[in-house]
Amino acid sequence: QVRLVECGGGSVESGGSLRLACVASEFPDNNYCQGWFRRAPGKEREGVASIDTDGTIRYVDSVKGRFTISQDSAKDVLYLQMDSLKPEDTAMYYCTAPCPHADVTDPSWATGEYGFWGQGTQVTVSS
Repeated sequence: QVRLVECGGGSVESGGSLRLACVASEFPDNNYCQGWFRRAPGKEREGVASIDTDGTIRYVDSVKGRFTISQDSAKDVLYLQMDSLKPEDTAMYYCTAPCPHADVTDPSWATGEYGFWGQGTQVTVSS
């Protein structure tokens, strides 16, 4: 059974850092776009970062320069390094594969169909 399990969330002060990880298991192969999205209370889902099958990386504008997405060589673990965190980054963060769209800014990340995703990990940033 396909599973995605996220971890690494927590509570930090503004300007702090967190590193999220997502472990994938039982995928038939790992040749999928993989990414992170988040959902804050009362808001739509928002794509945060994605890695396409050719290695192309994309970020939503609000996290560019602060977040870094990466994966291990086997593509079994997906990471999201989050630096210079802001209160507006507070949300539940989820990893997903395959991505709704290779471009994380595409509207389908907010309203489209997702492949698989995990239970999420909460990130809370206080001012």
